[in-house]
Amino acid sequence: MTEWEKEGSTLCLSLWICSPDLTLAEDPYLNRAYQLMSETPLIDGHNDLPWQLRMQFNNQLNKVNLDTLETTHTNIPKIKEGRLGAQFWAAYVPCETQYKDAVRQTLEQIDVVHRMCEKYPDTFKFVTTSQGIMDAFKENKTASLIGVEGGHSIDSSLGTLRTMYQLGVRYLTLTHSCNTPWADNWRVDDGSDPIQSGGLSPFGKQLIVEMNRLGMLIDLAHVPVSVMNQTLTMSVAPVIFSHSSAYAVCRHSRNVPDEILLKVKEKKGIVMVNFYNDYVTCSQKANISDVADHFDHIKKVGGAEIIGFGGDYDGVPRTPEGLEDVSKVPNLVAELLRRGWTDEEVKAALGNNLLRVMSEVERVRDNMTSRAPDDVPIPYSEVENPCRTSFGYTDAGAAGAAHSVKYKIMVLALSAKTDLTLTEGVKQEL
Repeated sequence: MTEWEKEGSTLCLSLWICSPDLTLAEDPYLNRAYQLMSETPLIDGHNDLPWQLRMQFNNQLNKVNLDTLETTHTNIPKIKEGRLGAQFWAAYVPCETQYKDAVRQTLEQIDVVHRMCEKYPDTFKFVTTSQGIMDAFKENKTASLIGVEGGHSIDSSLGTLRTMYQLGVRYLTLTHSCNTPWADNWRVDDGSDPIQSGGLSPFGKQLIVEMNRLGMLIDLAHVPVSVMNQTLTMSVAPVIFSHSSAYAVCRHSRNVPDEILLKVKEKKGIVMVNFYNDYVTCSQKANISDVADHFDHIKKVGGAEIIGFGGDYDGVPRTPEGLEDVSKVPNLVAELLRRGWTDEEVKAALGNNLLRVMSEVERVRDNMTSRAPDDVPIPYSEVENPCRTSFGYTDAGAAGAAHSVKYKIMVLALSAKTDLTLTEGVKQEL
């Protein structure tokens, strides 16, 4: 039994089932699912309700009642019925905002998550740590965390990254569906977008180190295989795929190939399975069994210790039959049990895996407290555009040279102070 399970086992038989208005199901597998979800929090890696709040209400929460809202996959009754223990709410803004107002719009999405938690304090508790998730679970509240979905949201600025961390952001998806000046996105793998950085640029690699220092989860959903490989090689801390599925089951570039699943296992990271039909069956139709097939495959390749839930609710137009909204997730847990998953395997996927990953990311951060924040900016030549000023830059060429030297020194110093062993390929690259 893990430390997280020891804490969970001290709770009521079910913080959710003990509610007098919830009754036990007749299906023994579903009953067992409810029991396990009362002991271990269901932690979902990605939900786009904040984007729906923008698109439907322009973030005017005074015009929204989450107790009665019926135009989204997510509302408070559905959250309670689905036994949602913790949620990473996506602070997402479209790629069209890149080089324009991406930072402002992202800050507004961060703000709406905070305001949502403040408006419904009996349902949500804003947290930023692995321990905070368990604290909220003990209080029968949905732990609420923030993930920024897309590197364009930081406008190629480590200062912006750090500011968002201070505002409570705990993961950054390196790209969305567009290249940034420092990282290629998943669409380069199917030829929809051109290769720009060859994966990560020197600044992109610099960003990985800074995220390790901050204690921010590195999210590899939406990146190409090249970025997956480079990040898994570089990062000292484990990484996540907040909402991706298995490529071998559905050959879509948003999914994770088997060779990457094996590297995620080596890194002790996590792949949180996406429920979007197009990523589940590579078609517009899917059902709960199809989603379970992804769980089974990832378990077969990488073990139950690398699996999680990443529904992508309110960010997709189609969801599987049986998983229509967040209230239906216990049905998927029951399906895994029906397929022979053990209680321990189910608990790992529900939340223990993510708690372990987040705790390790925090440990790496604590071991890097002596390192100063990286303040070397991206070379101006890599971000120059009509909407960007150059205040502070005196010589773009000199800035680029300094950046390259600083990056090499930083990675070599990090390897000397941690357990990171640089491969020959990385050494040659430096």
